Amino acid sequence: MTDMTGYSDGDVDTNDSRQETLESMAASRYSRRQALFRGAGATTMAFLGTGMIAACDSDSSGGEGVTVSAGSTVATSAGRVVTLTGSPENGYGGYTTAWSQASGTAVELTGTGSTVTFIAPAVAAATDLTFTFTATSVLGAPRTATTTVRVSPAVLGFTAVAHSLADVAVVPEGYSVTIMTRLGDPLTAATSAYANDGTDADFANRIGDHHDALHFFGLSATGTPAPASSTRGLMVQNHENITQTYLHPSGPTTTGGVRPLAEALKEIECHGVSITEYADAGNRKWGYVQASSFNRRITPNTPMSFHGPAAGSAYLVTAYSQDGKAGRGTINNCANGVTGWNTNLTCEENYAGYFKREAADDAKRTAAELASLQRNGITSRSGNYGWSTASTTDTRFTRWNASISGATSKDDFRYEPNQFGWVVEIDPFNPASTPRKRTALGRFGHEGAFVRIATGQKLGVYMGDDSRGEYLYKFVSTQTWAAADATATDRLAVGDKYLDAGTLYVARFDADGTGKWLPLVFGSVPTRPASGSYPAYTFADQADISVNTRFAADAVGATPMDRPEWTVGNPVTGEIYLTLTNSNNSFRPVTGTNAANPRSYNDPKGAAKTAQTGNPNGHIVRLREDGDTTSATTFKWDIYLFGADSTDADPVNVNVSGLTTANDFSSPDGAYFSRSTNPAGQINPVMWIETDDGAMTDRTNCMLLAAIPGRVGDGGAVTITNTNGGTGTQATFVGAKATAANLRRFLVGPAQCEITGIDQTPDGRTLFVGIQHPGEDGTYAAPGSHWPYTQDGSTPAATVRPRSALIAITKNDGGVIAL
Repeated sequence: MTDMTGYSDGDVDTNDSRQETLESMAASRYSRRQALFRGAGATTMAFLGTGMIAACDSDSSGGEGVTVSAGSTVATSAGRVVTLTGSPENGYGGYTTAWSQASGTAVELTGTGSTVTFIAPAVAAATDLTFTFTATSVLGAPRTATTTVRVSPAVLGFTAVAHSLADVAVVPEGYSVTIMTRLGDPLTAATSAYANDGTDADFANRIGDHHDALHFFGLSATGTPAPASSTRGLMVQNHENITQTYLHPSGPTTTGGVRPLAEALKEIECHGVSITEYADAGNRKWGYVQASSFNRRITPNTPMSFHGPAAGSAYLVTAYSQDGKAGRGTINNCANGVTGWNTNLTCEENYAGYFKREAADDAKRTAAELASLQRNGITSRSGNYGWSTASTTDTRFTRWNASISGATSKDDFRYEPNQFGWVVEIDPFNPASTPRKRTALGRFGHEGAFVRIATGQKLGVYMGDDSRGEYLYKFVSTQTWAAADATATDRLAVGDKYLDAGTLYVARFDADGTGKWLPLVFGSVPTRPASGSYPAYTFADQADISVNTRFAADAVGATPMDRPEWTVGNPVTGEIYLTLTNSNNSFRPVTGTNAANPRSYNDPKGAAKTAQTGNPNGHIVRLREDGDTTSATTFKWDIYLFGADSTDADPVNVNVSGLTTANDFSSPDGAYFSRSTNPAGQINPVMWIETDDGAMTDRTNCMLLAAIPGRVGDGGAVTITNTNGGTGTQATFVGAKATAANLRRFLVGPAQCEITGIDQTPDGRTLFVGIQHPGEDGTYAAPGSHWPYTQDGSTPAATVRPRSALIAITKNDGGVIAL
């Protein structure tokens, strides 16, 4: 490819020929007629990544015939819109015109007559596509001309968004934002519009709060799954938590230690999952269908059922679930997963803090029970929001008190915390279906569950446990994938087949850049030795391992990581990426690093230089299974990217990836690859990285970055010198450096938000992103943000409350997002 200096969003940086571009012609003051008639009848017009190709008439006049001339080869790159225009306008009478493709990778031509468009396809190397323009006179005499479009491999085709502290979602020039479903939006025809003043109720029929992981499931005209649909679908989105102050007229209230029942119910119902029909009115003008029969809220009060090794065990018996098979609700739903049979996996993360345990409860527990409660974080004496105080009889509220109060577990909710911390499977196409909790995948602070499906292989489900010092897990199904299951109508039964039987593993990352999957199978997991405040723990059966998965991972010697969050797989290479959001000095001092978590440093914040020690900026690990199979028990790994504040970070030992102000980030959280159904997800797929940051928010709000990553092993061995209350060195393995070509900031969110949740339509031309808890540090009287009311440039009243919301991002020229 011709070596060029600088960057242009047009064809200059992707054109590997030396022909003259339209930009250079314009610079030479060529007239339009000169440009078109002097052998350049086919030219590329670079405007927001769009190619305009013209096959024009010759400089003649009169007569019935028409001569159509096409010029030399022009260039564009994958994912961009190309317009073919023919101009047989110099003769008398009418003409019938048409474009057709003569050679090259097949594309879909949209439009008729003289002007058609197409999306440049994914290519591994510069590839010529040839098109024929035909003009037929009224007498039936056709004339043709040919033009060639040279398509180069995909590149990031936008200018990086700068740091921003503005209260808007900032996207690159040439892109537009549409606000979609927001906190409180009604999901039935009978539900009133959201007042947003704290008086609203009935959140069982409204969009919940804290928008998190999401997925767009294509929907056919008959209401069945249509995976290829980019114009109608069901948006399934998690609602992780709440910003309590904005939900009530004057914030939450408590009288005599008792929460009002109506307030508590509202807060409970704001959690969970929403399923909403989305529709494109044409040309990517998106809206949601308020009265759709598919719309549904799944809340902490929705009936569930348990499946897998823990179902029916004593660990799950409660006053509500007398047989240990029934469940009620899902909460703190963070990341997600998508199966190959059109169901959604929602993951229960930080569920522990919602529960109250009275001080006297400790003495009533066995040593094993108390250790399990402590290891899983069920230690609060009040519960996050005090829901258990709202009623003494209504079990929707009393269940949040996990203290022993009855003769047996059938008389109280001592084991209610065991009903949470699972992966939950939902059929979005059947509003009457009961979600199923899949206990074979283990119980912990589930962030996400990436499902890898490969022909002739067993399913692999990769899962992070989002807490400092926790682990990366993998579940491998007993059954090998059968392609026919992709279109099954009893979708949850397919889930039974693949997700209820298999082997759960936990990862050990070794110092030599290899790793091992350690099976968590009863009979092979040893007693966890006593340590700290924990006594020795011996497992009774597989159900015990399923419920106390963290103990089992401890026992086999897994590698503690810096907050394992989202997992995602590269659709081309199969490599798995794991975001590690951050850690603090308690978990990652200089003396506590390891090869997979190699940094310990201070990132001073703000003018006061407030110390932030440990690994406050986080990093991203990736691994490749040996043999490229999901059932492999060994793998190779490296660190793909290190977060860092490029302005003041040590350029050698902290900013290891070489970030700049155009692509620096902190605390990676969400991760996603563009779908393999469009050019951004093919050959060298685009990866998306979302942040949940507190370390760099003095410089910028949280963000979304687009990347084109390489492969495991594309860098090399590095030794980091850590300085943080002492000095030490740590050897590790690092991927290739970040550059402007392979990593750019695409979006910066509004004030005090987290960017989380991401998917796109199959055609790649709409990107959906979640904006969670804008203004989270404010109060009902003094909101910390007014978004989304600020998105159109308005200045709302000072008391207007912010709302979590989902946005749709489109490219103004209709091209594939990011390219």
